[in-house]
Amino acid sequence: MNSSASATRSHGGQPAARSGKRLRLPEMNPRLAGWVWPILMAVFGGLLRFIRLGSPRAVVFDETYYVKDAWTMLLTGEPRDWPEVLNGVKIDEYFANGQHLTDWLQSAEYVVHPPVGKWCIAVGLKLFGGAENPFAWRFSTALVGTIAIVVLCRVILRLFRSLPMALVGGFLMAIDGMAITLSRTALLDNFIMLFALSALLCLLGHRDWARKRLREAYDRAARQRHAKWIPVADRQGHLKLQLDATGPIIAFSWWRLAAAVLLGLTTGVKWSGAYFFAVFCVISVFWDAWERRQAGFRGWLGTGIWKDGILAALYMVPVYIATYLAGWISWFIHPDSYMHDWAANHPGEGITWLPESLRSFVQYHVQMWQFHTTLDAPHDYKANPLTWPIQQRPTSFYWYEFPDDQHPGLCALAPNSKCISAVTSLGNPLIWWIGSACVIVGVIIAVAVKRGDWRIWAVLAGFLGGWLPWAQYLNRTTFTFYAIAILPWVILGFVYVADWLHRTLNAFTFWWIMGGVLFVITVISVFFYPIWTAMPVPYEFWLSHMWFDSWI
Repeated sequence: MNSSASATRSHGGQPAARSGKRLRLPEMNPRLAGWVWPILMAVFGGLLRFIRLGSPRAVVFDETYYVKDAWTMLLTGEPRDWPEVLNGVKIDEYFANGQHLTDWLQSAEYVVHPPVGKWCIAVGLKLFGGAENPFAWRFSTALVGTIAIVVLCRVILRLFRSLPMALVGGFLMAIDGMAITLSRTALLDNFIMLFALSALLCLLGHRDWARKRLREAYDRAARQRHAKWIPVADRQGHLKLQLDATGPIIAFSWWRLAAAVLLGLTTGVKWSGAYFFAVFCVISVFWDAWERRQAGFRGWLGTGIWKDGILAALYMVPVYIATYLAGWISWFIHPDSYMHDWAANHPGEGITWLPESLRSFVQYHVQMWQFHTTLDAPHDYKANPLTWPIQQRPTSFYWYEFPDDQHPGLCALAPNSKCISAVTSLGNPLIWWIGSACVIVGVIIAVAVKRGDWRIWAVLAGFLGGWLPWAQYLNRTTFTFYAIAILPWVILGFVYVADWLHRTLNAFTFWWIMGGVLFVITVISVFFYPIWTAMPVPYEFWLSHMWFDSWI
């Protein structure tokens, strides 16, 4: 291909945008800019997460489990049971005020999630003064929510080779309501989101590495005097020559190894991470196979499976399992951990050929599995998983009504109104509605317009691994905020369609449209921010945000 023809294509092999005024960022080395601008975007998002992070000074929603577990794990190595009431006062009220922080019960607590997420929360407790400070117990979730902005920008750069698109995606992550509320609350789901998204970034890094290695190998083989060629038909039925070779092994890279570790950590937070592992591994192997085809090697699919897929599984599965087990080290080394002595007290039960500690460990997991698959208790904010992408039933994390003679914050603007403070885990409606619709549109574009585009699998990966598996548990008690795990992929759907439009429309027209959409989304985030962050507001102000009865 001559230089003029090459200039009409982007680095990612896609048609360049039509001529017109382009959005230009200040001149900077492209490699440096790919880090500096995402970090600046993360600083902006971090301000939304860290300012007033200690408010409300209360144990919010399921913080009652994870914060107290993290605190006792930090001090004793294992989670401990707590009394529900002490001296006629709920223990959470004492805890939120830094009182009776060592009045846990001596018995180990039965917990239904692996320990990694709670150890992450414990890091903030260790660094910032312990459980006396709500900022400390929310620090880790705020930090990972901020880091996720950078990681998402880097994922988009790997996929679309466009810094403006990366910043659009990072901006949406920075201002989304679910991303903000989950970053300001010490729950586990933000850790799942970051670890899974980081694993995708690593697998994209592996793909780029494999692509380069395959093309270099093809060039070397094609120059050999004894190279053999075979005719094959392309999609249009035209014959072309293909190298009669399968290419090098590309099963192992440090990128892929890091992805296995990150997916092990994802599962070490909640078992739902196992679905991410399964989906991501399959997609990564097919990406490798597809790159063999694109490079020009024969037998790309079969070779990709037996030459790369099987070898990749031989090290990724053990690394994944070992990482998961590493999260349980404290359980193994503390003899008073929950069910640690189950095997000794139940001879002849369970998997009898295992050592006692492993037999107890497996039985503990059986008990956890029974809990997760049979949990159907009624709850006011229970939400069908199929409704998560449209935010039909957001979760109320916190609600407080001030005494009639108190009107702090924005309540001072309406002194005759009831003053309330709320945290509602509701995503920015436009981000979720447009992004979810764009995932469907993106599939249509990838299949009908582009006649196949490997990047659509990166967009679908989070939905296949983080959302679709929940469809088998429609009767289980679940909440909409679990969907934070798929938020990056909702945004990737938005960016996929935006990138296609950017390369289809006149650039000036595109950025006017995009600017208008982002402006409306920003206004909505500004409007909702007070009820995402427990700002004191008049009751009528809060009610004006309840667009649907199902949001109340």
